[in-house]
Amino acid sequence: MKKTLLERPAQLLGFTGLILVLVLIAYAITKTLVWYNAAQNLCFIWGLSVGGAFMASFVFAYFSSNASGSSYLTLPASNFEKWLCGVLIAGILYPIIFLVFFRAIDTMFVTLYHNSLDPNNPHYKNAYEAVYVFPFNGIIAWKVYPMFFFLGGAMLSAPLFFNKVGFIKMALVICVLALGSFGLNWLMAEAFFGHITDAFLFNHVSIAVGREEATIQLPETTGKIFRYSICYVIPLILWLLTFIRLREKEF
Repeated sequence: MKKTLLERPAQLLGFTGLILVLVLIAYAITKTLVWYNAAQNLCFIWGLSVGGAFMASFVFAYFSSNASGSSYLTLPASNFEKWLCGVLIAGILYPIIFLVFFRAIDTMFVTLYHNSLDPNNPHYKNAYEAVYVFPFNGIIAWKVYPMFFFLGGAMLSAPLFFNKVGFIKMALVICVLALGSFGLNWLMAEAFFGHITDAFLFNHVSIAVGREEATIQLPETTGKIFRYSICYVIPLILWLLTFIRLREKEF
């Protein structure tokens, strides 16, 4: 932790500050051009998941060159301690900082909007209730948290697999795997059922029957198993994969 935080404070703080400033600018612009709900959803999704992925890819950036990577491996700390340091920075400190910052700017903008309303306007109540603080326990938030852990886990290991531009290369790997999985799922559904109009991975298949459309969904229990695996098991494996790869680097 000391090696990461004290030797590169400017980079870590600057990187985090840049992400937060971009979130603030994006919020201000989006709420003006679209509306508050869109600004909240956009900034929360990109700030937590994508920003968290950037931060995770930066933690082990020592391995962007053989010299700095070798120097990092010689530190008087166990592989577990080095891995735990990365997890604390990318998986705990950054999301806490982001959530606190997001809540502050979101509350500020919502409060400014509420104060700008005319209480004597007959539509005051509807206008007031139309804009509210983004709930961290809402549907959107609970969809973003697994996304953050998935991307964070993948990007934390990116510098350990790719010396140069690890973030971009790992992003390409994720895109190829995602597109390949959806494409293979579509081809298999087409082969089994034919006349497919929609096929979502581990969820449902929609089939054209004359002018009608029928949907076949996974059994509820099976669907839950797949969803929990994608949201929790796979991200956990990715975070642990960084530890395994870090141990391999010593050899």
